[in-house]
Amino acid sequence: MTEPKQTPMQRKAVALISGGLDSLLAVKVVQEQGIHVEGINFYTGFCVEGHTHAIRKKDKKKQKRNNALWCAEQLGIKLHIIDISEEYKDVVLNPKHGYGANLNPCLDCKIFMVSQAQLMLNKAREFGEDKGFDFIITGEVIGQRPKSQRKETMPLIARESQAEDRLLRPLCAQHLPPTLPEREGWIDRTKLLDFEGRNRKPQMALAKHYGFDDYSQPAGGCCFLTDESYSKKLADLWQAQGRRDYELDDIMLLKIGRHIRPAPNYKLIISREEGENNFMEGYRKQFHTIRTLSHPGPLTLVDGAPTTEDLQYAATIAARFSQGRDAETVEVQIDRKGEPSIVTKITPMAPQDIPKSWYI
Repeated sequence: MTEPKQTPMQRKAVALISGGLDSLLAVKVVQEQGIHVEGINFYTGFCVEGHTHAIRKKDKKKQKRNNALWCAEQLGIKLHIIDISEEYKDVVLNPKHGYGANLNPCLDCKIFMVSQAQLMLNKAREFGEDKGFDFIITGEVIGQRPKSQRKETMPLIARESQAEDRLLRPLCAQHLPPTLPEREGWIDRTKLLDFEGRNRKPQMALAKHYGFDDYSQPAGGCCFLTDESYSKKLADLWQAQGRRDYELDDIMLLKIGRHIRPAPNYKLIISREEGENNFMEGYRKQFHTIRTLSHPGPLTLVDGAPTTEDLQYAATIAARFSQGRDAETVEVQIDRKGEPSIVTKITPMAPQDIPKSWYI
């Protein structure tokens, strides 16, 4: 009697989904080989998407979708969104492998993300081989990022994340040693790719082949920590508070408004438009605030420990950005945390009296 032929077990992979084109394509390449894929998107608090575009009126025509969710929809996969903002602090504050051009701990970040995926893989596998994930997918491409995506750093990420050879990079696998999924025959190595370098034309051609035409445009990543201006504000925050630390509200407010520091003990956050004004209203009880009463103008938050004289001086700066900037006097209201409000008339500061060095 002939034994019935057993159906091969369907292998499962978990993919890091940033919302960019590379992770979208990496999953699609693996899906085409019959692998069941689920995605993970980690929330760190520093991603560009969904913050300034959603707040600022001038960005109202820009797409406000969550690109990670969009990718998951296009791929037809389940997406796990995991808040790691608290655990991620140590990566930002104490990167073992240092920062990139700004305050971006890219190599440590990649190791951390993969290690979190590996923990998820291990946890799932505790319930049995048939229920757990077998390997991890990332959209990394050799030579695409100067800090984290170099040929010599690829083994480092796999080793320090403890993913070892269960970490598969489908877009550049032909340039790397075979991983466990390839050696075990779960994945056909000949169908993996050999992308390399910063040229995105191969990815765009592959996206066209798969029918993806509305993907997030590559522009250096979606992390505020790669931005020079944002990194300068974060470094100023650390210096002002005398320690390297931050809260979620801190990093949200660094993304909006003009930041002006007239003195070491305080700074002004001045809204630039109606959308920012409305967003900053939610922080009125946490900061000293300044409003112009006689003329339309921005809401100003005063962060730090200003004296009464400092607040009066700050009001002259805030009035400079109101429609009363050319008036002889402007009436302002200064709301002090836990103290009575002050309504007074001040003379707006002249633009030339605000040194460029005060702008953070």
